[in-house]
Amino acid sequence: MTSFRPKLWTGVSAAVLISTGALVACSPQSSAPKASAESPATPAVATSAAALAGAGESGETGAVSAYSAIPADSVNALHIAHLRGFVLIAMAQKDGPEAAAILVAQGMLEAYEKSPEPFKAAGIDEALLRKAADTGASGDLKAALNALDVGLAKAGGDRKAVIRGLLEISSGLYKGVVVDGGVDPIEYQHSLGAALSARAALVDAAKSDPSLAAAKPEMDRFVALWPTPSAPEKPAAHGALLAQASRIELALS
Repeated sequence: MTSFRPKLWTGVSAAVLISTGALVACSPQSSAPKASAESPATPAVATSAAALAGAGESGETGAVSAYSAIPADSVNALHIAHLRGFVLIAMAQKDGPEAAAILVAQGMLEAYEKSPEPFKAAGIDEALLRKAADTGASGDLKAALNALDVGLAKAGGDRKAVIRGLLEISSGLYKGVVVDGGVDPIEYQHSLGAALSARAALVDAAKSDPSLAAAKPEMDRFVALWPTPSAPEKPAAHGALLAQASRIELALS
């Protein structure tokens, strides 16, 4: 029977988590406790930021192979698109500004902290990102998203490669959504964020390359495998994601 791991961070403000360096990133060392009737999960923060494995190519589970496989001229764009996914899922979630702020703050740890250079090279104002991670307010999220979108346009690179990289990050993260009968809501949202960023990248790329529009229905089916912004009790199987990602690959090629 699948057990549900309730959200971490409940009752703990994003500002406190950020100031104490206590946000947990997606890494093999950090996993949410499993909930069961006999032993309910305890909302807790497991590690300090200093103990995290890092971001991008050296950190988040599912990102390692994506960053190592992408062409060098597209790496900067993938970093930016990766963080954009956290902002997109923050905007999509239904639990209010605090939950949104935490998701962006997690994204800063996962996709920014260890590799700030791509963002600086693209002229992205760090203060806008920090403000979104602090407040989670709708206006601040929109400002951060706009800054990332503009930065992506400046970063250049192969848009197909970036889309493939995001699909690999999303599918890789999803491996941790259902483990040992438990549902991890953090991995669920992080993987959905990467999927949303992949769809946004495809829509943007299709504007200059209409042939890519053929891949959009397959991408929509991929995103639809996350039925809600927060993890359901019975998420889609990982194999279903991999199969759909393969269909997108075929459509892109």
